[in-house]
Amino acid sequence: MGDSRQGFSCCLLLGREACSFVSALERQPPEQPPDPRWCAGCLLSSPTAAENGLDPDEEPLLRKNPRRFVIFPIQYPDIWKMYKQAQASFWTAEEVDLSKDLPHWNKLKADEKYFISHILAFFAASDGIVNENLVARFSQEVQIPEARCFYGFQILIENVHSEMYSLLIDTYIKDPEKRDFLFNAIETMPCVKKKADWALKWIEDRESTFGERVVAFAAVEGIFFSGSFAAIFWLKKRGLMPGLTFSNELISRDEGLHCDFACLMFHYLVNRPSEERVCEIIVNAVEIEQEFLTEALPVGLIGMNCTLMKQYIEFVADRLLMELGFSKVFHAENPFDFMENISLEGKTNFFEKRVSEYQRFAVMAETMDNVFTLDADF
Repeated sequence: MGDSRQGFSCCLLLGREACSFVSALERQPPEQPPDPRWCAGCLLSSPTAAENGLDPDEEPLLRKNPRRFVIFPIQYPDIWKMYKQAQASFWTAEEVDLSKDLPHWNKLKADEKYFISHILAFFAASDGIVNENLVARFSQEVQIPEARCFYGFQILIENVHSEMYSLLIDTYIKDPEKRDFLFNAIETMPCVKKKADWALKWIEDRESTFGERVVAFAAVEGIFFSGSFAAIFWLKKRGLMPGLTFSNELISRDEGLHCDFACLMFHYLVNRPSEERVCEIIVNAVEIEQEFLTEALPVGLIGMNCTLMKQYIEFVADRLLMELGFSKVFHAENPFDFMENISLEGKTNFFEKRVSEYQRFAVMAETMDNVFTLDADF
């Protein structure tokens, strides 16, 4: 068979039919474990991994599409519009000014420093997990080019998020040992590991349907991040850490759009998980997030009310369930008035407003917006 590295991505580039590793895999007796030398791409795109026991021809999003390499003509304008929204809101870590944060950081109480640093540690790791899912699963399973464009751009901006969080830790934490501890939060912090393990199990799960995993990662970005975003906005309300809070605005906007995109993809599915199954996934995520921010890393450390934080997480979960097309479970009201104007849903009015007037010039403009005319009044 030769060096396995030569065939590592052959099926991803040429299609499974052109890959010699696939034919070997399909001849393998079911009771015999796969040869580790096989192409990793083939294993990811094999029927047991990508189709999850479901005929992909039943799902338009997953159906084999020979035109997946070409974008035009657009077949899914609403998916394409979301991609263009994401593209219009691109930013980089270098554009966030952290020069005023350090004096604020030095004046914070020890509990506040502990809370912020551990939240940043969770965020720094979590974006990499989201990308792992996008690269290893969703981008390989979904066959329509409009969605692949969105996922490709999401991978890019998740890298920016991870870089931003790492830069924040690097700026605030000067002790090399403490910094290393935070950068390895999945291994060093049990509360972060619990959330990471929940997300990772969905990437590794070869039995769950695509629809279940879409819901799970909507919960990761819509619920696992929500309480931490609210905690950082609480600091903004107090006039603290302008660099941290501005980057939080940008990132929460991005994650809101990612969550909305997951809901849009869910609505395109023919075989959706039942309401009972969706609620089970969402409620499980809520319980983990509530434990994280009220017991493992209580928001009381920065002066927030833990009971209200629990309520806020339930409010966010209800909103996600409604976006997915189901009924509320918790019937919770938003207890944080300062979060009313912060969209975690990525809605259009938030993009039109543009956080701190930041949006790529003309990316969202229609072709007709730029027509030259001579009918102006002088």
